Amino acid sequence: MSTPRPATGEQPRYEPAPGVGKVAMWVLLFLLAAIVVVLGGVYLV
Repeated sequence: MSTPRPATGEQPRYEPAPGVGKVAMWVLLFLLAAIVVVLGGVYLV
């Protein structure tokens, strides 16, 4: 088992910000899901 390292004053490491492509992919996925929900509602009515 590894021993915990003592605090040495290091800055905490954060994950890098998501890239523009990743954000755009999530936005497009959300828009596609919204379109599917709207079209599904129109089709069922």
